[in-house]
Amino acid sequence: MENTNSHFSVNGLVRGAIVCALYIIVTYLMASFNLAVGPIQFRLSEMFNFMAFYNKRYLWAVTLGVAISNVIVPGNLGLVDFLVGGGSTLIFLGLGVLITKRLEGKRILGGAVNLRFLVFSVFFAISMVTIAAELHFMLQLPFWITWATLAGGEFVSLIIGMFIIEQINRHIDLRQ
Repeated sequence: MENTNSHFSVNGLVRGAIVCALYIIVTYLMASFNLAVGPIQFRLSEMFNFMAFYNKRYLWAVTLGVAISNVIVPGNLGLVDFLVGGGSTLIFLGLGVLITKRLEGKRILGGAVNLRFLVFSVFFAISMVTIAAELHFMLQLPFWITWATLAGGEFVSLIIGMFIIEQINRHIDLRQ
């Protein structure tokens, strides 16, 4: 009999695979507008990061989605992007989920904004230091400006995504 609580159930693996595929598709779509690679990025697919707050399986799904996107989306740096982007996502998404845990259920601005998601958005935007360093070393892009544009794009993507993922969770229980 299948254990539905297992992170490795068929249902869980399928859900994870769907999120991974959605990350790749949305990233590829943003790449068609030149917004998924380079020093100026608006990866709306980063909204899927919030799914890791509901179930740990999505930490792995998003990490794999980032790693695959960083190999197949034109304009990326291939294996270097696979390792740096995927590794950075795994580390900082995992840390972000842990360090914001005490904020779970807290809301601000009259309940309109999930404080945990907002704090994570700031934290994860700051974590773009790793991608800025990668682009600085690989493409000789100016570090500080690159970090600022990456962090800004990441923050905006996450803020928009915060509201989208919360709406999705109202209709689909993402904890399962």
